Amino acid sequence: MASKTVSADTGSMLGTLANLWPYMWPASRPDLKARVVIAGIFLVLAEVVLVLVPFFYKWATNTLSGAGTLPAYLPAFLAAPLMLVVAYNLMRMIQLGLDQFNSALFARVGQNAVRQLAHRTFVHMHSLSLRFHLERKTGGLSRIIERGVKGIEAIVRLALLSAVPTVIEFTLVAVIFAVNYGWSYVAIMAVTVWLYVWFTIKASDWRIHIRRQMNESDTEANTKAIDSLLNFETVKYFNNEAMEARRFDASMARYEEAATKTWTSLGWLNFGQGVIFGLGMMASMGLSAWEVMQGTQTVGDFVFINAMLMQLSVPLNFIGFMYREIRQGLTDIEQMFDLLDVPPEVKDKPGAVPLRVTEGRVQFDNVVFAYDANRPILKGISFDIPAGKTVAVVGPSGAGKSTISRLLFRFYDVQQGTILIDGQDIREVTQKSLRAAIGMVPQDTVLFNDTIAYNIRYGRTDATEEEVRRAAELAQISGFVESLPDGYESMVGERGLKLSGGEKQRVAIARTILKAPPILILDEATSALDTHTEQEIQAALDLVSRGRTTLVIAHRLSTVIGADEIIVLKDGRIAERGTHRALLDEGGLYADMWARQREANEAEERLRRARETDDMGVIVRKAPAY
Repeated sequence: MASKTVSADTGSMLGTLANLWPYMWPASRPDLKARVVIAGIFLVLAEVVLVLVPFFYKWATNTLSGAGTLPAYLPAFLAAPLMLVVAYNLMRMIQLGLDQFNSALFARVGQNAVRQLAHRTFVHMHSLSLRFHLERKTGGLSRIIERGVKGIEAIVRLALLSAVPTVIEFTLVAVIFAVNYGWSYVAIMAVTVWLYVWFTIKASDWRIHIRRQMNESDTEANTKAIDSLLNFETVKYFNNEAMEARRFDASMARYEEAATKTWTSLGWLNFGQGVIFGLGMMASMGLSAWEVMQGTQTVGDFVFINAMLMQLSVPLNFIGFMYREIRQGLTDIEQMFDLLDVPPEVKDKPGAVPLRVTEGRVQFDNVVFAYDANRPILKGISFDIPAGKTVAVVGPSGAGKSTISRLLFRFYDVQQGTILIDGQDIREVTQKSLRAAIGMVPQDTVLFNDTIAYNIRYGRTDATEEEVRRAAELAQISGFVESLPDGYESMVGERGLKLSGGEKQRVAIARTILKAPPILILDEATSALDTHTEQEIQAALDLVSRGRTTLVIAHRLSTVIGADEIIVLKDGRIAERGTHRALLDEGGLYADMWARQREANEAEERLRRARETDDMGVIVRKAPAY
């Protein structure tokens, strides 16, 4: 497959064709190559028939007017005017049939090219770094890809099905005019075509920046719409439907203005093209009319020239359309090609080998990392998670806890130091094998808008139905699922919004149980849950982490009491480390955090009891005075 992406900046049709050719002539698809060859043959035949059609019109006119005789090479039965009329219309139908057959043959070739490029873009998007996706807006990104795919389709189809036939037709018409009527007509046609193409290119280039403005406004409006719908509950919480509507309408107003300019400029372009072609046709027909009056041409010649020029106007007009569409297609896909040119931040090294997990020991050795060079996150972190043991990382917000899990998954590469699994630097092994060895239960489980079974089976896509049910039982969610009307086939909704926080976490746990990784990361897996649900989820987490090397990123310290070692981070460094009891005895940062959380838990418990004893079942709190 082609490795070089199309440069939208060049705007070169030939450059585009050169880069797209491997997709239209795929090396691994001889069936598609055969289609291209056959389509090419029928394309040439269609153009030959096309230029023959006006000849039958000319001969029919001459026969009806009594001027001139039929060429000797024509069959005798065509001498009758009605037979020439029949032949003329049959030739038109044959030409139309050849065109449509050619288009049908090439349809699969064009669609395969679109599919391959779309697939390449999709795969590339998944190869890009987490940093890239965190900085992009989903709505705008999806719009760029959608327009890019359509632009590719337009370029692939127009280039082969329109550019080549147009060149063939121009060549044939020029030869016919030169042989039959002299170079004067060829000169008029050449000047007309040159002016037409020149004007089309200039006007289309002027319209490109208008199209860019329209695309930008469209992307902005789509981004705001999707962002607002994804945060539907937040919009409702703060009663901001009207504000969201105003923001969306403001973007659509800019789109309206740009779209209006686009269509207005198209009108001027079409008018200019019509004037240029009209002047060229006027000159050719005027010259022919003068020759008819001089007796050097017949009325049939006059009709023939008119018919040939009218026929020529179709591809000539299509040149303008084709150039505009290709230019606009390039504009539409330039951002898509920019995406293809974005290099993955994290890549497998040449010769990278699969990770070999023998025990599951994890080591961080003097790891230094920063998302931004001016703001270091981890400043020389070193710790060891022995095989089958549990190490917890705690600390204030912003200390770098979740960064550790992202580095272990190799969403980012460390700037200094090494991360080892069973003595192997994770930068030296393939990403696929690394991530296959690690399971993750995150704080915010986002599910696919599909069934519960699909979301559990996502941990191992080839798992049987029985294995899915067993994983659900171990995650303590099977009872809930089986109580649903559709059971495991119940839809979870967009981002799993039909499930509670605890239910989503259990699905995530079941998914990880099904994956059965030797190394497990629990990234604040219960911090968003209430105390009662946390205790239930914690029991399931203890089960899934049994016998596995486990890294726990925790906010609630009650979840890490049983860890073999607790590491306390502060400002990107290890401030304390030890067991729960040892850290409490030290009376340092961990002990202070523990005391504050106990106070918060006790306050929460008092509030819960107050709710239970309140006669009305409702506690009314006065707003604080400011």
